[in-house]
Amino acid sequence: MMMNNTLRNQCKLLAGSLVTGKWNKNQYKIIKELGCGANGIVYLVERENRHYALKLSDNGTSIISEMNILKSFSKVQGSTLGPSFLEADDFIKTGKQLPFYVMEYIHGHDFLRFIEKKGSSWIGVLMLQLLTSLSALHTNGWVFGDLKPENLIVTSPAYKVRCVDVGGTTLIGRSVKEFTEFFDRGYWGLGSRKADPQYDLFAVGMIIINSAYPGRFHKNGEGYRQLNDLIKQKKELLPYRKMLEKALQGQYDTAIQMREDLVTVLSKQNHSKKKGTSQAATRQPTTRQPTTRQARRSQNHSKNKRGGFFETFLLVAIISMLYVLYIYEQLL
Repeated sequence: MMMNNTLRNQCKLLAGSLVTGKWNKNQYKIIKELGCGANGIVYLVERENRHYALKLSDNGTSIISEMNILKSFSKVQGSTLGPSFLEADDFIKTGKQLPFYVMEYIHGHDFLRFIEKKGSSWIGVLMLQLLTSLSALHTNGWVFGDLKPENLIVTSPAYKVRCVDVGGTTLIGRSVKEFTEFFDRGYWGLGSRKADPQYDLFAVGMIIINSAYPGRFHKNGEGYRQLNDLIKQKKELLPYRKMLEKALQGQYDTAIQMREDLVTVLSKQNHSKKKGTSQAATRQPTTRQPTTRQARRSQNHSKNKRGGFFETFLLVAIISMLYVLYIYEQLL
């Protein structure tokens, strides 16, 4: 849902403009617009040579709600899902008082672009992180709600998945405040819009599907059958098929259950890679028996040369595999 034109005109600021807090007197320089929604505009701002994200709105109730959510996130031990909260204040623009709040600016890569650049093998690793954060969020009584790739940023160089918009976060048991059709189980006829952990886990499944279908698609007939058929058509989704079926049908009670299944999927993939490397290492070249002493010397020289190349290749492969496993363990 986009913001209305009146709200956009009230909150619109040009690059270089200054936002000065009425109460705290802190001043922020507008760098550029980062995004807009139903409740306001988010800007990249600078203060004392540091970058922050500032959300400006004319909806004081919405601002207070989002601030409380950010503060709740900061109290969730081990969760880095949303940005940290800095301060809140009011800004006077053409005689009208507009509330705003300032939060951490999460710099990184758009989720889908990151997957496109780095490869589909990163989907599972990043979803492990997301499910861990969602588990902490659900335990504290919240559902994220409007969970989608546009709201996910992959930071660097550590490659951590973070969220940049908490506007749809809703207390468990209430109706989801904001949603995007493609990631909404109600749109696909697979559940209500009541805020519960399964709502977020359905969206996680759709994010994985969206990674293979970045152009997305519309509902056509029976939602679940359509999604299941599309999963079968993409080889990168096949390892996740059973897990996706359970997520789409609301069969996970908690994010931890889905995470455990994802760990199993990734373990099998890792085992297959190591098995393939092991099989490659055991293959031996076949040669014909030498018929003369000269031919025997030539053949031995050739074998030693090939063996040297093979040992070098195998050593590089083993080192590369160990490095990949190390990075994977660090991400977990």
